[in-house]
Amino acid sequence: MAKRLLFKPALIGVLCTLFTTALFAQKPRDISGTIVDADGNSVAQTTVLLLGDDGTEVQRTETSKKRLGRGGGKFEFKKVLPGNYTLEADAGDAGKVSTAVEVADENVKLGDVALTGAAGGDAPAEPTGDDAAGGDAAAAEGPGPDAVEFQPDPGKDYILNELSFEIKKITAELKYLNEELENLKALSKMWVNPLAIYSKEIIMKNGSTVFGKVIYQDEESLKVETLVGYLIINRQDIVRIVDNVVTEEQAEYVPEQVRDSYTPPPMPKLAEPQYTSAERVGSKKYSANCVLVGNISEKKDAQGNIVFNGELKNIGGRRADFVKVDFVFRKNWSGETKTLTTFIRGGYHTFDSGITTDATLLPGATGAFELYVPHDFGSFIGYSYVIDWEEYE
Repeated sequence: MAKRLLFKPALIGVLCTLFTTALFAQKPRDISGTIVDADGNSVAQTTVLLLGDDGTEVQRTETSKKRLGRGGGKFEFKKVLPGNYTLEADAGDAGKVSTAVEVADENVKLGDVALTGAAGGDAPAEPTGDDAAGGDAAAAEGPGPDAVEFQPDPGKDYILNELSFEIKKITAELKYLNEELENLKALSKMWVNPLAIYSKEIIMKNGSTVFGKVIYQDEESLKVETLVGYLIINRQDIVRIVDNVVTEEQAEYVPEQVRDSYTPPPMPKLAEPQYTSAERVGSKKYSANCVLVGNISEKKDAQGNIVFNGELKNIGGRRADFVKVDFVFRKNWSGETKTLTTFIRGGYHTFDSGITTDATLLPGATGAFELYVPHDFGSFIGYSYVIDWEEYE
């Protein structure tokens, strides 16, 4: 029993040691050093790149400036994960350098990193004395059986390293420019069309509209994320919330040259209601006048259809027949629209011709209407409505 009690603490200690070793092995480290030329002088204000195994840029920095004619040329890369890297620098006429760096358990201090001159190496020494004579004799006899006919170009390796460095540098810059371009596209798309990222359109009682995303809501207020930050909106100030879904195919592209001055086209206007009783049109006192009572409610059923409900009232002095509501839905920012019509459920009236309608409102009467928008109708970014009716004797 005592052996078992001693074994458990020992096992726990071993596990803690292994965990601590693995934890510290993955800790980022720092790389530091000084860039110097062939004469040992520090090279200031030179860009130094730290490249990964695949040649992509991990970090970049610039060597420090000289102060009072001393120092300078120092560089440092912070929080570098363990692994194998390549350190490269190009100081122009002073030379270039490309060296491998391995980051392990400790900070890497490279010390002085010397640049390679543009000459590409020292010229071979001229043969003298017996060596020259021996060389001439060997040349006269011709190459022996083990002689190597091909002599490599001493500047070849330097040219390849230079081209490789330039390719890696251009690749890193191209990657950075592509990332910046994607960010600019996202920002321009967000400001030209807020519905590209925010699907909620909140219509306020004061006539303003807020595009955003509902982060939190309760019975009294809503917290909305918008282009200008977070807003807290009281529910009493909201008329309705419309859920707008715009796909990529429906989003309109605006050229960059006209993006600053771009404004969406206005909503088309429907014709004013035409009255059949021409002699009573001029007298508003005896004409019908149908108006909306309250607001139009909007909801979605289990099948994905959107249902609009509302109520109309005839506040005029005559009977209104065939009372209807024309909804104009705006499909996208380019001005494409579709119109749907619904008649009210009012009172019944039979005309002299024998036709009976249930869309009649007597003076002071009210009637409800309901419009189903099927899910295959597609998405829309807003709508307007016009109340229409006819008057008969």
